[in-house]
Amino acid sequence: MPTSSATAIAHPNIAFIKYWGNRDNDLRLPMNGSISMNLADLTTRTRVTFDPSFPSDIFDLNGKRQSGDSLSRVVKHLDFIRGLRGFSTHAHVFSENSFPTGAGIASSASAFAALTLAAVGALGLEIPEPNLSRLARRGSGSACRSIPAGITEWRKGRSDLDSFAVTVAAPDYWPLADCIAVVEEGQKKVGSSEGHTTAATSPLQVARVGDSERRLDQCRNAIQKKDFQALAEIIELDSNMMHAVMITSKPPLFYWEPATLNIMQAVQAWRKTGIPAAYTLDAGPNVHVICEVEKVEAIQRRLTALPGVKQIITSSIGGAAHLV
Repeated sequence: MPTSSATAIAHPNIAFIKYWGNRDNDLRLPMNGSISMNLADLTTRTRVTFDPSFPSDIFDLNGKRQSGDSLSRVVKHLDFIRGLRGFSTHAHVFSENSFPTGAGIASSASAFAALTLAAVGALGLEIPEPNLSRLARRGSGSACRSIPAGITEWRKGRSDLDSFAVTVAAPDYWPLADCIAVVEEGQKKVGSSEGHTTAATSPLQVARVGDSERRLDQCRNAIQKKDFQALAEIIELDSNMMHAVMITSKPPLFYWEPATLNIMQAVQAWRKTGIPAAYTLDAGPNVHVICEVEKVEAIQRRLTALPGVKQIITSSIGGAAHLV
């Protein structure tokens, strides 16, 4: 094929109801469904160029040439997408994040959503959104949620064919924001992909998964009614349940730092005084404080005053992954 290129932008997402643990690691089919919110002000921009003259795949992330596991995951995903067209032309992938990579801010979600869309675009394929979401899921489970717009739900499905994400609330339906209190900017020691494989070793995972449909229903209802108190209670419970599984897995995963717990306790105390705020954490020490957009400045001021907060990254609800 001749040289072809496409560029895509995708947003990371923050999960309200978490994805943790697979029933099929190769297909990344989750143990339970999940709900998340795309983050408009955080982006991954990825360009994929297929060129017959390339002797191998090349992956540059934030200006640095990648190797090892980082490169291997990208090559594996490209191989799967190339298989759709039945050819083996190598590619140069150039990707940039506008936020810290690998620190629990869902960089793999936006990375594989953008990579999927850019690779499909460069190949000239026209693929409907549900199938794009399925493709992105193969690279990183949470990436399927970064394909549609707004607040999205990943349906666990029964097989590869029906496990994908759909929009449950448009970006402008409820003006929510995420104030991310960054307490650790570096790469986390254990990535999410590795953590998913140990989830089943926790005696608490069965209970977490068994209760997931109830939590999904409560979260959906809170979003539909724009009931912040109900949303706060269910997302904090779900976050705590996921981290309880992590802590009780073999080997245990301790993502929290002292500052992490301090922020979580502060957020709950603020809410008791009438300030609508709620915390949730992905697989990392940084705390996502969810609030309504009109409360962002007040939340930022309060977070800034807490010890251990290195920076605050704020975002409203984002749209779908798209070609540029």
